[in-house]
Amino acid sequence: MSEASHDYDVLIIGSGPGGYVAAIRAAQLGLKTACVESRETLGGTCLNVGCIPSKALLHGSELFEEAHDGTLAKFGVRTGKVTIDVSTLQGEKASAVKELTGGIEFLFKKNKVDWLKGRATFVDSHTVEVAGKTHTARDIVIATGSSVTPLPGVEVDNAKGVIVDSTGALELDRVPEHLVVIGGGVIGLELGSVWRRLGAKVTVVEFLDQLLPGMDGDVRKEAAKIFKKQGMELRLATKVTKASQRGKTATLTLEPAAGGKAETLKADCVLVAIGRRPNTEDLGLEKIGLELNKRGQIETDHAFRTKIDGIWAVGDVVPGPMLAHKAEDEGLAVAENIAGSTGIVNHAVIPGVVYTMPEIAGVGLTEDAAKEAGHTVKCGKFPMMANSRAKTNREGDGFVKVIADAATDRVLGVWMIASVAGTMIAQAAQAMEFGASSEDIALTCHAHPTHSEALKEAAMAVTGKPIHI
Repeated sequence: MSEASHDYDVLIIGSGPGGYVAAIRAAQLGLKTACVESRETLGGTCLNVGCIPSKALLHGSELFEEAHDGTLAKFGVRTGKVTIDVSTLQGEKASAVKELTGGIEFLFKKNKVDWLKGRATFVDSHTVEVAGKTHTARDIVIATGSSVTPLPGVEVDNAKGVIVDSTGALELDRVPEHLVVIGGGVIGLELGSVWRRLGAKVTVVEFLDQLLPGMDGDVRKEAAKIFKKQGMELRLATKVTKASQRGKTATLTLEPAAGGKAETLKADCVLVAIGRRPNTEDLGLEKIGLELNKRGQIETDHAFRTKIDGIWAVGDVVPGPMLAHKAEDEGLAVAENIAGSTGIVNHAVIPGVVYTMPEIAGVGLTEDAAKEAGHTVKCGKFPMMANSRAKTNREGDGFVKVIADAATDRVLGVWMIASVAGTMIAQAAQAMEFGASSEDIALTCHAHPTHSEALKEAAMAVTGKPIHI
């Protein structure tokens, strides 16, 4: 039970994947728990304006494209004229979000977690103020997530629907004629692919000379080929220096990333998706003496303690990839640690997925990163075109790549492009968590015919002995 001097054992600031999971687990462990959230619904960015609504739009747009471009007809499914009703699609998205955020509210009630509605500001290291009232706790977890990184010279106004961020791009009430996506990362490519499938011309402007920074080089090159084949225009090694809006038209000024002659580009919708930054403003961190690192993040130890006694932090506000599942695992771990148990997150094995079609996924080290870390590597690749299930489904784009240490055969990283890569990557992550060798994966019997056989064959290819190519 809570100490008499405190209102709660644990108070969590933020109800995103890190915060709500920490709150539920803390309550399950017998701690008196509160969670502070200023939105009208729980779940943070992920459930409200991120992972979940984007997947609803991705799925709906995939169904539209299958019906519209003749893929269904190839399999004998005849349809009449196919159109998209954007308001119905948006309504289905809203229903999914409502069901899931409501589910968290139910879990809070079931586990007796108090929802303190409002924004939290520190008074001292054991006290926060929320909506004019103070609350005390023995331990406080900062799980405030992240928000869109602004681009200098480009003013976002989601209400107008012309220059938008990811939140605005999820709410569009029409299919743009020409959508310009600033940023060739996960968010820009996912949302760009939604509106391209529904009929928009899509131009992606990326400062770097390749898409998807941080992913394996082979994946980055192949992804660019696939997106070009799908009809996206890619303007790589290009920067946006200015944006203006007149009526329903935006005009962008572009320059080569290395400097050079400027040009203009017009569009009826611009999506700014250059990344995200930690939400640490207005928390009153200066009142408890908690400083940020150069990237605006809160530094913690392996147990997620900050340097201030009783203050912990998880999720997008701490170093590491800004991923919902990483935050969830940290939320579980921090609750276990606060309760006096042991909570650990292996940050070397956190998968990442891009939910385009085909999906793109990876876990562990890229080939370049493995070499930079001093490994001599052996790599095995297997094309999805040679996988029987992918070929039957006409989903032949992509490949699976397994990177192993040449001396020990231990798997260092797995990267793939496949229609169901996001599901397939779980096996690779679990194998790596158990310290698997490529031979372990190669000798594991995989059901036939499945997409996952491509991972088995790529593992076999590490030693040069795949069967089906």
